[in-house]
Amino acid sequence: MTDFSRLLNPEQCAAATAGEGPLLVLAAAGTGKTRTLVHRVAYLVEQGVPAERILLLTFTNRAAKEMLERAEKVVGPAVSTIWSGTFHSICARFLRRFGTSLGYSSRFQIIDEEDQKKLLGEIIKASVPDVKDFPKKEIVAKMISEAANESKPVGFIAARWQTKAAGFSPEQIVAIADKYALRKRELDSMDFDDLLVNGLALLKTNERVRELLQEHFLHILVDEYQDTNGLQAEFTDILAAKRRNIMAVGDDFQCIYTWRGAQIENIMEFPKRWPGCRIIKLERNYRSMPGVLNVANVVMKDSPNQFEKTLKPVRSGIDEKPWVYRVFDGKAQGQEILKLVAEAHELGYRYGDIAVLYRSHYQSIDVQMTLARMKVPFRITSGVGVFEQIHTKDVLSYLRLLVNPTDELSFMRFITLLPGVGETSARKYWEKLGRMFDPKSAASREALGNILGKKALAVWPPLAKCLEGAEDHLRANAIGLVISDFVDFFYEDHARSVWEPEDAEDRLADIQELAAQIAGAENGLEGFLQDVALLTNLDARRNDPEADRVTLSTIHQAKGMEWPVVCVPWCSEGLFPSGKAVEEGRADEERRLFYVVVTRAKDRLYMFAPQMRKTSDGGMFPVEPSMFLKEIPKELVNERRVSSYSDTFSGGYSRGGGYSGGGYSGGGYSRGLGGYGAGKPGYGADRPQYSYGGGRSSRGGSKPQTIIKKTWRH
Repeated sequence: MTDFSRLLNPEQCAAATAGEGPLLVLAAAGTGKTRTLVHRVAYLVEQGVPAERILLLTFTNRAAKEMLERAEKVVGPAVSTIWSGTFHSICARFLRRFGTSLGYSSRFQIIDEEDQKKLLGEIIKASVPDVKDFPKKEIVAKMISEAANESKPVGFIAARWQTKAAGFSPEQIVAIADKYALRKRELDSMDFDDLLVNGLALLKTNERVRELLQEHFLHILVDEYQDTNGLQAEFTDILAAKRRNIMAVGDDFQCIYTWRGAQIENIMEFPKRWPGCRIIKLERNYRSMPGVLNVANVVMKDSPNQFEKTLKPVRSGIDEKPWVYRVFDGKAQGQEILKLVAEAHELGYRYGDIAVLYRSHYQSIDVQMTLARMKVPFRITSGVGVFEQIHTKDVLSYLRLLVNPTDELSFMRFITLLPGVGETSARKYWEKLGRMFDPKSAASREALGNILGKKALAVWPPLAKCLEGAEDHLRANAIGLVISDFVDFFYEDHARSVWEPEDAEDRLADIQELAAQIAGAENGLEGFLQDVALLTNLDARRNDPEADRVTLSTIHQAKGMEWPVVCVPWCSEGLFPSGKAVEEGRADEERRLFYVVVTRAKDRLYMFAPQMRKTSDGGMFPVEPSMFLKEIPKELVNERRVSSYSDTFSGGYSRGGGYSGGGYSGGGYSRGLGGYGAGKPGYGADRPQYSYGGGRSSRGGSKPQTIIKKTWRH
């Protein structure tokens, strides 16, 4: 028999070798959650529990496979017959066997997202008089999916979506959902959500099947329990009801997916649902150095509604406190991250040991451009770089036409954004226009307007107005405003018609950040587009899985991973925590997200707080450091104020009195006197000053009340 006390620490061993009854294992970050589950499986098999009577539920098939492979190394091939997999795959197995009681054959088809969209598209086209004013099939699919996963009527969800998308009534969505359900029945098919819904329905409506499965499974183990939704929690509760041998493993501190259905109440209320539940906390952290863990513990110290846990370091040795970098703006932030990557590489870290983790994708644009320009190899976990994204390519096609009216590829992409314009029509327009279209030319605009079809003409007037203003913006070198106008007059409506609301918001934030980048471009629009062309050519080689590259990732995608060196950009109010999330009452989840990013770091953690944020008209507005940074006691971090922070400002930082030299002095702004610390040394004729004035607000993150625009004092 295996001596588990020699393989595991006391808390892990207690969880792995626990007796019968409900058990909640609170596995904090880096404390060996998977190791504990693996040895729990091994222990049960060694105790004589038949492997085929153990059910292991995970959120990826890869995780289940890895656990079984590791358990086999402990106790041999006896574990191979265990029931393991995702909730969806286990439900599918049940339904293949017993689904006839719900009216399905054992050979029912599982339709993928493309098939789902195709079916819904056909139903919408046959049911709705004016399809172009109705939500896209992808959005209707999202409503139906939300209803399924939240166990709510489709009409209730549709009414909630009415605030996000116009042009429909909840009754119309209900009718389409009913027809979709009927069509799936006719095809003997289920979509992905149906597997969960019908798997649960099978247990709730078929007493014989329910009792058979409750009798069969002696032990049920659930991984990442904090990520379960209501369907999944009820499914496992019913299966374990007779034996009461359910082991839920998770961490409420790492519940960061409520926006896609996870319910933190499932793990918080587990002891109430299971009287007599034993709770074991795994708090010994094997991943991170003590300095990193000190920050992680502080982040969650006063968080409401939690199981209290304190990460305790196992690692020792030379420990460097995490760093807080206070930099001027996003450009300076990118430059400092570049320096840190180079320094870490010189110290012996591989590029693959370094990660830049951000709250939202658009916050990575400065970093992507900085690393690419300096030929530092990096990969993006989504696989899509900033200039590879559909919405970015759409905007760039317009910008390229402004520079080169004979660019056929850009014209084809630009014109097919208009409703009712396909590739055939676009090619016909191109030929009729003499294989040239200059958006700045009144004659070109009039010629195009005269040949557009009815659907495209509906959106042409405001778009033509946008094109008309582009020449003035270019003459004034206000390139960022070219993009802002394009979004305001046309592309925002296009984005909201193509993508679901949250996705559209993210894409519009990307574009706004792109506008700010172009507004500050040193070589004008043509120079910027040349840079983009060079960066795009590097993109094709960027995601080679075998290459040694820096990882760029959103924090959500980085959960469950770790790196020796982690950089976190834009730790600023309105950006992290997300202003939108705070407005929607999800500040607690933002805190958990910050905890997750801190605990990805093994050795070194760098957090960045820019002081200023660019706007698309070339202005800037101040941003405060994140509330999470402000909560960290000064003695737990090293703080660095960077001396070279902007091409516009000269001078350096003064720790006690704010900025000095040609920049800030006195530690604050002077509102009415044309600049910061007015009257102090450093101002002279033709020196750049900054004063409060009007300007456009930023789409992504916080919306500024005041904008700082460049003026010249003579």
